[in-house]
Amino acid sequence: MSAMDTDGTVLAAAQGLLIIGPLAVGVVLVAMLIGVVWWGRRKRQQQPPPPRPEEQPRLPDSGPVHEVREHREPNELPPSEHRLTPHELKRTNGS
Repeated sequence: MSAMDTDGTVLAAAQGLLIIGPLAVGVVLVAMLIGVVWWGRRKRQQQPPPPRPEEQPRLPDSGPVHEVREHREPNELPPSEHRLTPHELKRTNGS
């Protein structure tokens, strides 16, 4: 066997590892993804089913709760040369 044949064999073996390594990693990743999907489906089947329409919440007999909306006139600010800080503003009923 010549030295050239030995070098070629070493290079071929190295190239084989370069192909087999990523292929093996890909197969492992695909197997892991399939396992995770299978595990998730099993977990989902163990959960209770969604509520049926008759189990949904109902409106009270008095009807829907109404919001109280009011329209207030804006509190006009006096014209001034400097900015007002929060403690200089007039107090409103809402705060």
